[in-house]
Amino acid sequence: MQSQRDTTKSTNINLRVAPAQRDLIDRAAQTVGKTRTEFILDVATREAEQTLLDQRLFFLEGEEWDAFIAALDAPVRPNVQLRKLLTTDAPWG
Repeated sequence: MQSQRDTTKSTNINLRVAPAQRDLIDRAAQTVGKTRTEFILDVATREAEQTLLDQRLFFLEGEEWDAFIAALDAPVRPNVQLRKLLTTDAPWG
């Protein structure tokens, strides 16, 4: 998943918005020191990533399903990062 903005311009997205929406977006962008385009792209990208991460239902068939089940059934391989995660207190607790 790409979380950084691609710095090469490759395509356009055209939007029609009400003047009040444009003004609101402009004020928010100015508040964080970004252009309208930077602000819209950052927010849209973040929301798109979150939408995809929130997916709970997906479909796999054949070999993809078999590989998924094999990964779930495989024993966890101990590693430093996993040990640290399991021994660190939760920040909210």
